[in-house]
Amino acid sequence: MKLFGTDGVRGEAGKFLTAEMAMKVAMALGIYLHKSVVTKKILVGKDTRRSGYMIENAIVSGLTAVGYDVVQVGPMPTPAIAFITENVRCDAGIMISASHNSFEDNGIKLFDAHGNKFPSSVEAEIESIYNDEEKLHESQAMGKKIGKAKRIDDVIGRYIVQLKNSFPVNMTLQGMRIVLDTANGAAYKVGPTVLEELGAEVIVLHDKPDGFNINEGCGALHTKELCNNVIKYRADLGIALDGDADRLVVVDEKGEMVDGDQLLGALGVYLHEQNMLKGKGIVATVMSNAALGDYLQEHGLNLYRCDVGDKNVLEVMKEKGINFGGEQSGHIIMHDFAKTGDGLVAALQVLSLIIAKEKSASAVLRPFSLYPQTLVNVNVQVKKPLDTLDGLSALLSKIESCDMRHLIRYSGTENKLRLLLEAKDAKLMHTKMDELVSFFKKALND
Repeated sequence: MKLFGTDGVRGEAGKFLTAEMAMKVAMALGIYLHKSVVTKKILVGKDTRRSGYMIENAIVSGLTAVGYDVVQVGPMPTPAIAFITENVRCDAGIMISASHNSFEDNGIKLFDAHGNKFPSSVEAEIESIYNDEEKLHESQAMGKKIGKAKRIDDVIGRYIVQLKNSFPVNMTLQGMRIVLDTANGAAYKVGPTVLEELGAEVIVLHDKPDGFNINEGCGALHTKELCNNVIKYRADLGIALDGDADRLVVVDEKGEMVDGDQLLGALGVYLHEQNMLKGKGIVATVMSNAALGDYLQEHGLNLYRCDVGDKNVLEVMKEKGINFGGEQSGHIIMHDFAKTGDGLVAALQVLSLIIAKEKSASAVLRPFSLYPQTLVNVNVQVKKPLDTLDGLSALLSKIESCDMRHLIRYSGTENKLRLLLEAKDAKLMHTKMDELVSFFKKALND
């Protein structure tokens, strides 16, 4: 069984991600870190899922069993865990979350001492230790070497200060009305607090988590209610976060959702104009619309593409010396202010752009038109290797001959195949997508 996917360990809590698995992952992480131990402390945070209690306790047991002390901070956004891990000088950080998934799922995300996600090579080493029962047994501490755990409740203030420091000191949100959907997730306290302290009038949606309603019909994946409320309250902007607040979706004052690629383009050029963009370009994934690259090129900037996953975005950013990048889905990395995708940091940069331009959100957040693009998810029973499917190569050749861009990949966290087509002829594009969906439903579910 492969443990790590595109973003840590993730699956149905109690079935795939059991208490036993969580404990062993924690033990494996602790054993891996023994060779570079500095403070012997590991930070643990979580989102608002009921299963977080079970997994958190299991992780604490695993870490203390191999001699680590644990600092528990309770429900906090994923980017807050990345920041606080470094801020309180821990050897590593653990976030318990399944991000935008429904409450039945949960996950484990790992960060190094500097708040960066571990590379795949390190995850492979941790997974190797996880599968070594003898090593797990031999590495358990005894007597005075067993670790201890403590819970601290004041770290939210440190993160709020960090967020406010990312917003221009000469600006205020005074006079702005913002609708914020916290998805009944990890930012249900910190999100409204930051915006209000900066002067905004905030109408908050879905800020009463009960352990089961995280992402349920709300947040970054379900924006209908947010759109309606932006119009209802005549707000200047709508902001939607996902369950662990590392993803941002923006709704303009007309109640219309802004495409993630248009947001990346608008922010990238704005940062360039402010002399805040390093590396003369931005990083996005293979999912991003080709029109984004054309728009950046008009402003003398480059678009560098990478595989899906904010971890991959960050790796290319570091390689190219770039401080800004993201995913079409809403993971936006402002590396001068955050080590990973941070929905609130990105939202504050969007607000500073709107204020600086002295125009409405709809006027500044759609600086270019997108080429027609369609994305379809196909449920699959088994993830068969795509290169073994008879007839797929010929079908893709026909699609390419129609001057279409295609991307086909399995989800790293769900039993789904993701199909993307992009073309200038929308009608032909949808016809070819129907052919693709029909092909894969038959090839992968028979």
